[in-house]
Amino acid sequence: MDQIERGDQSNEEYHMGHAEAEQVLDDIAFYRTLIVNVIFIGKEGADDWVLIDCGIGHYCKRIMEAAEKRYGRAKPKAIILTHGHFDHVGSAKQLAQEWKVPIYIHPMEMDYVTGKRDYPVGDATVGGGLFSLLSPFFPTHQADLSKYIHPLPNDGSIPFLEEWRFIHTPGHTPGHIALFRDKDKTLIAGDAFITVKQESSMAVFIQHQHVHGPPAYFTHNWEEAEKSVKELASLHPSVAITGHGLPMEGELLSKQLNDLAANFKDLAVPKHKRKLH
Repeated sequence: MDQIERGDQSNEEYHMGHAEAEQVLDDIAFYRTLIVNVIFIGKEGADDWVLIDCGIGHYCKRIMEAAEKRYGRAKPKAIILTHGHFDHVGSAKQLAQEWKVPIYIHPMEMDYVTGKRDYPVGDATVGGGLFSLLSPFFPTHQADLSKYIHPLPNDGSIPFLEEWRFIHTPGHTPGHIALFRDKDKTLIAGDAFITVKQESSMAVFIQHQHVHGPPAYFTHNWEEAEKSVKELASLHPSVAITGHGLPMEGELLSKQLNDLAANFKDLAVPKHKRKLH
């Protein structure tokens, strides 16, 4: 998985070229929509693939271009959302309209993507970076996906992904999920933990790779977030693809994820929030 340690390609080159997904495993690839990843599950050329998350708004055409390069004219069977934040659902409505496919999300997220509830405003007091300062201006009211959205089953199964199961990982949002494939311990973590310091625009720009807690400016339940990280660490994933940052694997992933789980309060929770944790 040479692309996991992509050190010879500048950030500008990576983003300014044509939209093309980077392969992680033979049946998994990711494409970065400015600040967040969308993930393709399905071997190149397959006609039974699934899209995980939809990036920010106005990236519909680029996501479709990346999909066409990987799968030709085959449309996805479904879209699965790890949660409903604006940077993960921004292009969801357009993609569902273009592809005419269903979208699935955890039942506890349904109200946030059907116009019934808004997420809390971003917290500018955490993280100490540009994205934290800007977070109060990030959208908290999402596009109404009522026409396309369906709740995921209660048994942890994922439509069209027989080898995968979802794990409820609340904290970052009430109905956040991660996806896990037991046979090879592949984890799609969403924002339960990430591999870049998302609060810092510089860290996001250079994509310095390190396991971090969920984006602090949009995480409002740190106690649940810690439990979720500990649960994911207990799975001992061999590969992790996160919502933000580059994929990680092997000993480096294991060491840093276990360290985060063991020292979550010190490593992830903002200092002025720890007394509440």
